[in-house]
Amino acid sequence: MAGNLLDLATPRVMGILNVTPDSFYAGSRKQELSAVLGSAEQMLIDGATFLDVGGYSSRPGASNISEGEELDRMVPVIDALSKEFPEAILSADTFRAKVARLAVDAGAHVVNDISAGCMDDRMLATVGELGVPYIAMHMRGTPQTMNANTEYDDLLKEIMAYFAERLAAARLAGIKDVIIDPGFGFAKKATQSFELLQKLDHLAYLECPVLVGVSRKSMIYKTLNISANEALNGTTVLNTVALGRGASILRVHDVKEAVEAVKLVNQLSV
Repeated sequence: MAGNLLDLATPRVMGILNVTPDSFYAGSRKQELSAVLGSAEQMLIDGATFLDVGGYSSRPGASNISEGEELDRMVPVIDALSKEFPEAILSADTFRAKVARLAVDAGAHVVNDISAGCMDDRMLATVGELGVPYIAMHMRGTPQTMNANTEYDDLLKEIMAYFAERLAAARLAGIKDVIIDPGFGFAKKATQSFELLQKLDHLAYLECPVLVGVSRKSMIYKTLNISANEALNGTTVLNTVALGRGASILRVHDVKEAVEAVKLVNQLSV
């Protein structure tokens, strides 16, 4: 990544930079470039390996903004980040092929797609041409419809089948490095997300690094009857569980605490 091999044997942390006005966690919403750069600098100081930049809110029921608006939000930020922090690995959080291409042109090193290529049939071919690593997430429907797509006969079996098919399509498109994200909260009820976390180690059979994104999500704050603003402790608990079940990357709003969790869990195997 960024022209270098990255060892994921030691788990890494990805910091979330939402350049949106409506992400579910208010603390992550950044629109002014100076605020984004300030957050990025602190995340890197705190130990983030990746910075994930998103201009399209994928929370349940979020507005479906245009491709042009997503580009206007994301590309200038990635360009600025790549110049300000050339050592950082930048991830473009988008399901649109054109946005992915222009984000990589602006300095992104990874494409993070919530739809694994299912919402834009040009995405896999585009990423194959770009030659960058690809994060493929499990979801049903779209952010606008996913809450109506939570019925499964066998949750783990269906997710494994989904990834087997998506990985085959990605390989066919020439994508060499794929990271899988089981998509906690995406077309999944809280109970299903906990079931998925419990069985996370089964994803090892797919022979891909696994990204876990549970940071401040409703599976935490609704279970605890608190707000997203109060869900940092719960996030750290579930991140620790995920690390014990094979997570290679933690995608988080709070980098310092996630990095500390990785360091402490790593001591168990020393």
